[in-house]
Amino acid sequence: MTRFAERSGKVLVLGIGNEILTDDGIGVRLVDDLKDKGFPPEVVFEKGTVGGLEILEFIQGYQEVLFLDAIKTTDGKAGDVYHMDLSDFLETLHLSNLHDVSFIQAIRLGKELGFDLPARLRIFAVEIVEDRVFSRNFTCEIEKQYPRILKEAEHFIRSRTKQYMLENSPG
Repeated sequence: MTRFAERSGKVLVLGIGNEILTDDGIGVRLVDDLKDKGFPPEVVFEKGTVGGLEILEFIQGYQEVLFLDAIKTTDGKAGDVYHMDLSDFLETLHLSNLHDVSFIQAIRLGKELGFDLPARLRIFAVEIVEDRVFSRNFTCEIEKQYPRILKEAEHFIRSRTKQYMLENSPG
């Protein structure tokens, strides 16, 4: 049995970011704050600082993956939350890497190479202010809104998990 077999039938919640770059660590902090909130054992929480092709190792073998990540858009306001899937994907900060292939390219390549990729990939992205200043603290704008963002992330994961359980229950 491979280590990927242990992932079969499970949902991965993957918080992505660098927790020492101000708001960039939002995905990692969300995972830290959500992992002990009584989710079913089929929900696995992990943290990563990867993007591009490296993401394939993290997600391989899972049935569904929910990414928690930071995003910077031209018209977004600090704390805005976006729910995306591959059909309406916007480049988040970590799911793409300037020195690697994009997230979409990595997924396509993984499928072509026969990787056991999740049936569903969903992204919970938070509009951030600062991602280039070294600090373990969020900016004031994000810190003020963090309790709301945390509740939205929990709701997002619970609703996706509930739907997953309904779709995959025997009978």
